[in-house]
Amino acid sequence: MQKVSVREARQHIGRLLDAVAAGEEIVITRRGKPAARMVAALEVVTEKVRFPDRSALRAMLPPTKVPSAMLIREMRDERI
Repeated sequence: MQKVSVREARQHIGRLLDAVAAGEEIVITRRGKPAARMVAALEVVTEKVRFPDRSALRAMLPPTKVPSAMLIREMRDERI
């Protein structure tokens, strides 16, 4: 674990990020006291979420008589 001051972290952010990517943990200090900790980020899953097909369910629902925007306006007006 490496400790660096805020000033040093600003000056050498690239080097510090390389060290973190290599698995090192870095503590940034402010006035000699720990203020932040840099660790490697978790891998982000970029897989798209697939929702089930609901077209059959939607086809079974009766058509609405009032537009949803109007229903929302009415509900907001009731709260005031």
